[in-house]
Amino acid sequence: MPRLITRMTARDTREEHRASSPLELLFDLTFVVAIALVAVQLAHGIEGGHVLEELGPFLAVFFAIWWAWMNFTWFASAYDTDDVPYRVLVLLQMGGVLVLAAGVPSAFDEQDFTAVTVGYLIMRIGLVALWIRAGVQHPEGRTTAFRYAAGITVVQAMWFARLAFGDAAPWWLFLVCAVADLSVPLWAERTGTTAWHPHHIAERYGLFTIIVLGESVLAATTGVQASLAGGGLSPDLVVIAVSGLVVLFALWWLYFSEPAGDGLEGHRDLSYIWGYGHFAIFAALAALGAGLEVAVESAGHHAEVDPTVVSCAVAIPVAVFLVVLWAVHAPLVERVVVNPLAIAGAAAVILLLPLTTDAIGIAGALAGIAAALVVLLAITLYGQREPTRQ
Repeated sequence: MPRLITRMTARDTREEHRASSPLELLFDLTFVVAIALVAVQLAHGIEGGHVLEELGPFLAVFFAIWWAWMNFTWFASAYDTDDVPYRVLVLLQMGGVLVLAAGVPSAFDEQDFTAVTVGYLIMRIGLVALWIRAGVQHPEGRTTAFRYAAGITVVQAMWFARLAFGDAAPWWLFLVCAVADLSVPLWAERTGTTAWHPHHIAERYGLFTIIVLGESVLAATTGVQASLAGGGLSPDLVVIAVSGLVVLFALWWLYFSEPAGDGLEGHRDLSYIWGYGHFAIFAALAALGAGLEVAVESAGHHAEVDPTVVSCAVAIPVAVFLVVLWAVHAPLVERVVVNPLAIAGAAAVILLLPLTTDAIGIAGALAGIAAALVVLLAITLYGQREPTRQ
């Protein structure tokens, strides 16, 4: 049972075996719904032939999801008390996530971000309350904590002001608000760095990666069910399903090959590059789920869309994932586990494969993508081999 109330002080950054708490795991589960809805909406855009129109709302909503998750994750790494007030404020943030998720269809279909913004506000209220508590109870970090509380409040007011424009809100206004949100930690921590735990943060990001990969599995399974219900089992469906599974497994393997915890421990000053760069990794995996769903549905002729577009919807997210995986880890470690030349070669091959879709079909293109990842993984494993003793 949690204590009724515990003084909120900075956690020990050298604490051994620091793992995600059960509350953090429950908190993560609320994001499953939001990510699933975003992936489904993007899949509908691909099927309808207007993926470019849906890409903007996809990135905007996913930014809100990712940023809300990330803000709480770094706070919890520094100040998790797991007492009753802490749990109640986390519950409030979880409720905000569900409100945000409920507003995803309106954001895509009507460009109405009201529910998304309200859900975001609810989450921010809980987070600001936690920062204020940290500032009151932890004198050494008071200035930084109060800066976080003030910065988040001001930016949230900007997000609400944006609603006044309705669906006519200019795209650059979103960028202004997003940049302001991203700037809050940079400004707040100029007076002192919060006591986040490097291995705990690496684990938290790994768990969120698994969540997004799980959404890809769910999306692909949904597509398989639709295809089986409509046309039964076909060779193309088998190839696409198996290839999709291999792709997801290879990306998981490559991601967890990098020693992120050790890298963050040795280069805490570069944590922004690593942490912020993961937006592209997470968004790419969510987009991959949408692409796989459309690909498997195309095997049952349920998706009337250009086969090349379907192949691109899988290839581009995979290539983005590979390149960004290298980019966020390269500054942290002495030697990146996944060879950068191999990544560049695999990404180039994967991006070229959609051009052959007319000749080899969607199934052939996805099989080629899976094969390229298997080769990349084999090269990675070869590079990690133990030297032979003479």
